[in-house]
Amino acid sequence: MHELTLLRDLVILVAVAIPVVAVAQRLRVPSVVGFLVTGVAIGPHSLGFIQDAASVSGLAELGLILLLFTIGLELSVSRIIRLGRLVLQGGAVQVAATIATTAGVALIVAVTPQQAVFYGALVALSSTAIVLKIYTDRGELDSSHGRVAMAILLFQDISVVPLMLLVPVLAGAGEGIGASARHVGVSLAVVATLIVVGRAAVPWVLQKVVLLRNRELFTLSIVFFALGAAYVTASSGLSLALGAFIAGLVIAESEYGVQALSDVLPFRDTFTGIFFISVGMLLDLGFVLEHAGLVLTITVGVFFGKAIIAGGAVRLLKRSWQVSVLSGLGLAQVGEFSFILAMVGAPLGLLDANGYQLFLAMSVITMLATPFVISAAGPIADWFCRVTGQPALEILPHEEQAIAQLHDHVIIVGYGLNGRNLARTLRGAGISYVILEGNGQTVLRARAEHEPIYFGDGSRRDVLERVGIERARAVVFAISSPSEERRGVAIARQLSPDVRIVVRTRYVAAMEELQELGANDVVPEEFETSLEIFARVLRLYGVPSNVIDREVQTVRDEHYEMFRRLQLPDLQLDALKHFDVHTALETIEVEGGARAIGENPTSLNLREETGVTVIAVIRDSVALYTPDPEFRFRPGDTVVLIGDREALRRGAQVFRAAA
Repeated sequence: MHELTLLRDLVILVAVAIPVVAVAQRLRVPSVVGFLVTGVAIGPHSLGFIQDAASVSGLAELGLILLLFTIGLELSVSRIIRLGRLVLQGGAVQVAATIATTAGVALIVAVTPQQAVFYGALVALSSTAIVLKIYTDRGELDSSHGRVAMAILLFQDISVVPLMLLVPVLAGAGEGIGASARHVGVSLAVVATLIVVGRAAVPWVLQKVVLLRNRELFTLSIVFFALGAAYVTASSGLSLALGAFIAGLVIAESEYGVQALSDVLPFRDTFTGIFFISVGMLLDLGFVLEHAGLVLTITVGVFFGKAIIAGGAVRLLKRSWQVSVLSGLGLAQVGEFSFILAMVGAPLGLLDANGYQLFLAMSVITMLATPFVISAAGPIADWFCRVTGQPALEILPHEEQAIAQLHDHVIIVGYGLNGRNLARTLRGAGISYVILEGNGQTVLRARAEHEPIYFGDGSRRDVLERVGIERARAVVFAISSPSEERRGVAIARQLSPDVRIVVRTRYVAAMEELQELGANDVVPEEFETSLEIFARVLRLYGVPSNVIDREVQTVRDEHYEMFRRLQLPDLQLDALKHFDVHTALETIEVEGGARAIGENPTSLNLREETGVTVIAVIRDSVALYTPDPEFRFRPGDTVVLIGDREALRRGAQVFRAAA
């Protein structure tokens, strides 16, 4: 009967979750929020569809293991190194300051020091799953505040390991320093052993498994490592989730990490949903209503406290006030790792029943509020900067006059790879320009190279006004944030109806909207990459280079709309394969107005004049190797030339239209 009860509960759980998650997707709310709402609705403290929340606790714990395992797989040392300073400084300041502040407040209400530190650890962690989903949907993951927020979240994910080791120590503080030291020593030894043995054994085992070419065996091996590591840590008195997290980190450093992640993701999504639903079922709505004032006070205090601390940590990284406010609001919720710590600490006496319900209520409310807070974060940041009088653009006094004298210049928004290349080109051409960048460290490095760069948000009205957009010839948005691109284009067009606006964007789908907002030229990376790939492949197969160039330019002139219906000559060059001379071979289509029209290979005297030899002419998809004496070149013929690089360049001019 227990099996039937569990199956019934799972059926109810999934049946309710499907429409809730579908509605969440329609509302652009992360599925995690939908799962939490589902759990609250069907749990024993609400509608009571599932009376015993513990009936799915086993599956929830499995979901927790897979969640931690996949998060470990998604981390990598190279990613940490790339974000180095943001991760270590920004993340460390945010976590440490949040723990210290929360512990200080908790001590005022007469909890033990150990509980105070534990409360601080619970509050310090934010939701990677929710923030990542929202920023991705809004196109803000590559924005200045998106990169900073993700770096801090990365540090929080890493800090879960020491925090999990700390929980049993806090719970056993009364056992004495010696017992606590032994526990820490054993825990560190277990973790170190897992990492050392795993780094040596896991790649070797997976290499042997891959050689067997069995996908199911590879997946089973990955799941075995996750569950095995979880079992080892649990047997040592540590958390199941900690072992799975370490296993993920170890596999991520091997060459099989990407494949392992793709194999586990379907399981993760299913069981993670069960985990968050089970968390929602634990929330007692009666307790929340009975203590509504206390719940609201704690929730508001945690939310704004975390926002202020996280924003301050970002400000210490020399980011603008606007980026600091945006990042702080994005990190203000309590995250999924906090649930894990609470599940570990509650049985050890660090969190009583009422405290656990307060924590659950506060966490769920902050998670549910996050999508709406992030949506309102932009206007809130603008209001904060305006009210506090914070400068939107940092310009030194002696630079004001130089900017005032600018005329007919180019404004470059963003100093990434594209911005640097454009600046170098403009400098070489003697064209005046200014650069706007939101990364303080990038600004300092560029200023050391004597670039006219300023620390500010190029999508803001007052910033563009201060760098003279009304006098500029062009403004180029070379940033990676779609939301900032759209806002910047709209504002730039309002400020200057005549300025030329050029935008580098990632996707073709964004072109129409950017043009409607006022962009003159939109260069989508996605499409330019496609054009380059298709041109190189066609060149490999002998399609005339001038035909490729002409068609590519036509596509650009038609705003990329012709790509799907692009037609090229149906050339059959297979008969030339036996020459094995592709490295010295060129094909070119005879253009109208070319000198070659009306002539034949002999009368053109190409060998003496240019150094190339005509080895074939393709007309109507037929290769002519020895044209008859009456043959004359006409537009549309494809000529196959052989010779060295310089000779091919000269010979091709004979078949091109006269300039």
